[in-house]
Formats: sequence, structure tokens, C-alpha cells
Amino acid sequence: MKSNIFIVSGPSGAGKNTVIDGLREYLPIERVTTTTTRAMRPENSQGNPYYFISREEFVARRDHGEFVEWAEQYNGNLYGVTKEELERVKNSGKIGIWELEWQGAIAAKKLFPGIPAIFINAPLDILEKRIRQRDNVTEEYVQERMAYTKKWLDRMDIYDYVIMNEEGKLKETIAQVAEIIKSHQ
Repeated sequence: MKSNIFIVSGPSGAGKNTVIDGLREYLPIERVTTTTTRAMRPENSQGNPYYFISREEFVARRDHGEFVEWAEQYNGNLYGVTKEELERVKNSGKIGIWELEWQGAIAAKKLFPGIPAIFINAPLDILEKRIRQRDNVTEEYVQERMAYTKKWLDRMDIYDYVIMNEEGKLKETIAQVAEIIKSHQ
């Protein structure tokens, strides 16, 4: 199945957002924007990196069948992608990148069995090191992310491709993902 939408997943610290941003050097990319109940941070704006709505609005829209997939995350916030958003990306004329965590990837693969799914990973020690380098992280946060990463690694069978983003090899990782996408065009 030819698709212009690709799932890209990976645990915290894998570098998936950096890889996605780097794909712009190779391909015309349009990100699928997720809707969330998470509070907007100072560096965020509506639509970047999420559409921000209240929990009440999210639940109402979910109950009206507007979401293709949704999940409640470890942080208690709701995240999901609307049918309208997938149509927007599908009709953009660009390659859609749908960043999902493993639960969302399972749901999306059930709805769209032919959609290619790419898992970006890194060795566990590198993942932990990258998480620890983030601003204002607590030991509890690091342990929570690493526990969630282990759940993720138990679900790698849902992905069509697994790419290791080794330390110092970002350009190679981006090129590998670009080649996978090109092979489906």
C-alpha cells in the first residue's frame, strides 16, 4: 500500500523529534499534530507541538467520534489525533509523520493495517543519559521514563522497521529513515 503517512515512535531519549526534524533535509514533511489536554508550556503555541484543549472538550469530541485514536498517558493527560487532522495531512501533498507512543501505534495499525511504522531506539544507557541531560529532571522522572521504555521495548513487534540512533550517528539515522520512507513512495 502506498502511503504518505508514516508512524514514527520511540522512547524518551531516542531522538525521534530530532530525527523527524532532520528528515526535512531529504523530504517534504508535514507532521500530524496531536491534540492534548496537557497544559501549554511557555515555549509552546497552539498547534506547536500540539493542539491544546480542555479535558472536557477532549472527552466531548472523543465521545462524538472525532478521534482516530486516543490514549491517557502516564502523566494523566489525554492525547489523540482527530480524523480531521489526518485528512489535513493526507491532503497536504507532503509526507505525513505521525509520532505515536506504542499504545497509539497499536491502535493506528489496527485502523490502518498497511501504514508503515518506524521505531527509533538507542541503547538503554544512552537513553538514560539523554533523559538525565534534560532540564529540571528528577530521579523519579528518570526512573518513570526508563520503566515506560521497558514496556515499549516489549512491543517492538508492532513496528515494521527498527532503527538504532547510536550516539554520534544522527545523520546516518536520519538518512536510514529517509530511505525507508522513499522505498514506500
